[in-house]
Amino acid sequence: MDEHGGDAGPASQIPRSRLYEYTHLAHTGQRNAPAPEASEGTGLPERAATRSDASNATERRRRAFAVLLGEFRRTPVLVPLGDGPGPDTERGLLTADFNGVRFILAFSDEQALARYAVARGEAAREWRYRTVLGARLLDAAVPAAGVPCGVALDCADGADGMVFPPVRGVVPDEVAVDVDGGAGDLA
Repeated sequence: MDEHGGDAGPASQIPRSRLYEYTHLAHTGQRNAPAPEASEGTGLPERAATRSDASNATERRRRAFAVLLGEFRRTPVLVPLGDGPGPDTERGLLTADFNGVRFILAFSDEQALARYAVARGEAAREWRYRTVLGARLLDAAVPAAGVPCGVALDCADGADGMVFPPVRGVVPDEVAVDVDGGAGDLA
């Protein structure tokens, strides 16, 4: 059986992205197994120290991601409205699809939204947006998408942006792609 209770058949052989592995470690509460004890004369102390350092680094990244996620959930962000027909109240949120996953585009402030508009070559366009709490995006808007969906924050800012993928601990379990019965099973 695999970790989700199913048979460890072909479905368990689906390759996972590095992002999945990172968020999986960050939110499952699982810790890496401690490095094995080195026995005398085997030359393993260096290997054990390297594993311990990697374990510590993973734990630091897990905590840093949890802090960022908590801050995002408590923070109001700007979400541009899409170009759909009708008044603003009927337009959907601006999204982008990447590798089969839809991302709601959110921005920390008007300057971040302006950088995105410039990057798209649409700085002259009027950008209508709503202010939405990050938690509301993750808990309500993501499930309403009907497809695997996450949130991309400040996507025009390169490494300073942040992606909140559709995985357990970030979005509700019923739409997480890493939970049996979640959005990953929509195929």
